[in-house]
Amino acid sequence: MNERAATETVNRLVLVTGPSGAGRTTAIVALEDLGYEAINNLPLSLVPRLIDGPLTRPMALGIDVRNRDFSVAALIELIDWLTREPGLLLEVLYLDATPEALIRRYSETRRRHPLAPQAQPLSGIVQEFDMLAPIRMRADVLIDSSTMSPHDLRAEVGRWFDMGQISRLAISLHSFSYKRGVPRGLDMMFDCRFLANPHWVEALRPLTGLDPAVAAHVQGDARYQPFIQKVCDLLLFQLPAHLDEGKAHLAVGFGCTGGQHRSVAVTEAVAKALAQANWQVSKRHRELERRAQAMPTGKEAEGA
Repeated sequence: MNERAATETVNRLVLVTGPSGAGRTTAIVALEDLGYEAINNLPLSLVPRLIDGPLTRPMALGIDVRNRDFSVAALIELIDWLTREPGLLLEVLYLDATPEALIRRYSETRRRHPLAPQAQPLSGIVQEFDMLAPIRMRADVLIDSSTMSPHDLRAEVGRWFDMGQISRLAISLHSFSYKRGVPRGLDMMFDCRFLANPHWVEALRPLTGLDPAVAAHVQGDARYQPFIQKVCDLLLFQLPAHLDEGKAHLAVGFGCTGGQHRSVAVTEAVAKALAQANWQVSKRHRELERRAQAMPTGKEAEGA
């Protein structure tokens, strides 16, 4: 391991957050078992003092809405500050779950939601989703625990954060809309706007690049296959070099006009190719996530 990789191993900091009931505590315990120094619900104002000086081993901090001085603005400010700290490798792990899964868990455990102790859990769940949406967009690793057992979740956390695997390069692929701006933190970016646009096909317009019909339409462009081949060849050529340099993460973006069709289809295709080549890959579809977050809130959700 080179000097840079060794530094990243010692000074690795994982912030673990997400909606209540999504598995944050399970993830913290899993990280502790993997050798991380784990601290749960530390006030945000104490984090800078905690990491003053080199860390003796990787650290995991659990952050949620019950923290004494929690606010979304304060957490975003803390993430920005930690990102700028020299010699510190910061990763934000966001544990997510669908409202249905969270409601089921609250029903099984008969616990009250911390944001709505006197109301039905759905009220607190919707409020917390709205509150944490900006943090979710900043996540480096997003794990949806909706269909996972605690054992499955621990295994998934281990796949990402096992220090025996720390030298592996984690690749995140992002689809996005140029109209909404380029995602922060991209290392590489590819423009997909030259491909055939399903937006102009009325039947495909309301669908997304995750739908087979949309993917087939994009793939029907004669330029699609050479483009995918060249992108994958470039990435597969560069990835070993990034790994040798000690890089822990590589973020690659694919943009189109609306971020709904072409960029999503291309992201899915490239992710599949890299996974088949045994690289660790995660996917983020920013505009689709924004659509999913446009769910009923407050009384509308309770009425639904």
